[in-house]
Amino acid sequence: MHYRMSCMPMSELMLYGMGLIVTGIAMTAYGLFPVRNKQAINRSAEYQLHTMDNARLNWAHWQLVIVLTLALVVDVMKPATLGFVMPGMREEYGITASTASLLALSAMIGTTAGSVLWGILADRFGRRGSILLAALIFISTCICGTMPTFHWNLFMCFVMGLSAGGLLPIVFALLAEMTPARQRGWLSVLMGGLGTAGGYLAASGAAAWLEPIFSWRILWLLNLPTGLLVILLSRRIPESPRFLLHEGKVEEAKHNLAKFGIELVPASEAAQHETVNHATEFKQLFRKPYVVLTLTVGFYGVAWGLVNWGFLTWLPFIMRDYLHLDGRIANHLLAKSALFAVPGCVLVAWLYGFWSSRRTMVLFAVGTAGVLASFATFKPGGSQVLFSVLTVLLLIGLSGMIAMLSPYSVELYPTKLRASGGGVTASSSKVGGVVGPSAVALIMTAFPGLAIPALSLAVPLLLAATALWMNGKETSGKRLEELHEKPRTMEPSG
Repeated sequence: MHYRMSCMPMSELMLYGMGLIVTGIAMTAYGLFPVRNKQAINRSAEYQLHTMDNARLNWAHWQLVIVLTLALVVDVMKPATLGFVMPGMREEYGITASTASLLALSAMIGTTAGSVLWGILADRFGRRGSILLAALIFISTCICGTMPTFHWNLFMCFVMGLSAGGLLPIVFALLAEMTPARQRGWLSVLMGGLGTAGGYLAASGAAAWLEPIFSWRILWLLNLPTGLLVILLSRRIPESPRFLLHEGKVEEAKHNLAKFGIELVPASEAAQHETVNHATEFKQLFRKPYVVLTLTVGFYGVAWGLVNWGFLTWLPFIMRDYLHLDGRIANHLLAKSALFAVPGCVLVAWLYGFWSSRRTMVLFAVGTAGVLASFATFKPGGSQVLFSVLTVLLLIGLSGMIAMLSPYSVELYPTKLRASGGGVTASSSKVGGVVGPSAVALIMTAFPGLAIPALSLAVPLLLAATALWMNGKETSGKRLEELHEKPRTMEPSG
């Protein structure tokens, strides 16, 4: 039957197994996240981390970067498979294209919620435990490959998005807290760019290699081995020393730093008084002094999502129906977008790490808006070569923006809000995916053609760039603690 399971009954054994999955996840969560010691004292003020920020990259650092990059590849791979499973799913279940599009919408809503949820969990219970639980939930969604109805796939796709959306803020928060200050910026951006490109390449490769043999269902079943890979590699993922110090676990922090050849040094009494005792509640993200930063990077993420999920989704349609060009060109370029992202992410990593984080983000937002403005001048019957060049530039600009967004956002917040802040920012980029396709469809209905849709999406990018230029912080090369210190007050003389 070529793995066709449509309309088959759900057996009692299968329902029982699904119940065991839920029970097992709940028990694992209990084991990973024991009751916190409310009497634990924040010991971060008693120690300075200059030794970690001034350290040289060694093999332990590179192991961590490699493992976290692979985790990102797995994280990006799952949402990327949606475009490859929908054609086969439509044919097997006999559903319309609009009904099948609910699958992507469900996954996007799941990743939006998951980014916020896992960010909060990582700040409260730790980075490493949150990664393990997200990977386990990710494994459980492989059962989608055996679902006999579309509605069950819809629900499990939401759960898949919920787990996949969680890895992004945790991974970048952990890397930022373990990497020397001088190398933090370019390493984070390069890891984000390569992880994203690798995820799309893995998804397209698996679809091309395995789907013709095992049908679209194999792309869901791959959640099992890829999730197990993350759990296996987690042996090389230490808990963040900064998080451990905030939990009062000094000995564990010393043990983890020793793996990197770093010694935890007691701080002087003067330095202890300079340390800020930051609030740790999630709502603090939307209060002073962080509310402006949260709204600024959040709007940057929304603007990116509107273009990435809205404009690119309709680009082949616009080419074919309005510009009378070969829509297969856009499809081909979008399918190869991961390859175009690789040289772009190397450039953006260098600019972000060695020039300026804030200026690089502004530059790429303005540059992407400029590409959209160039699209607006394109007339029906124009050069397909020029259109292809503009599409490649758009893909490079968008990949650069998203490669910087998560690393930058986690640098803006103190340890106990870092993953939560990164989660809110990651969630904002998914909001554009939820509303982007529908918003662009409405604009095209009112204003057929390419000019108005392109210019309409260029405006949010320019506004985001302006807001970031005015309100953003420069983080390149600075210690995380330095970014959150209280300004020193001058004592009166005499």
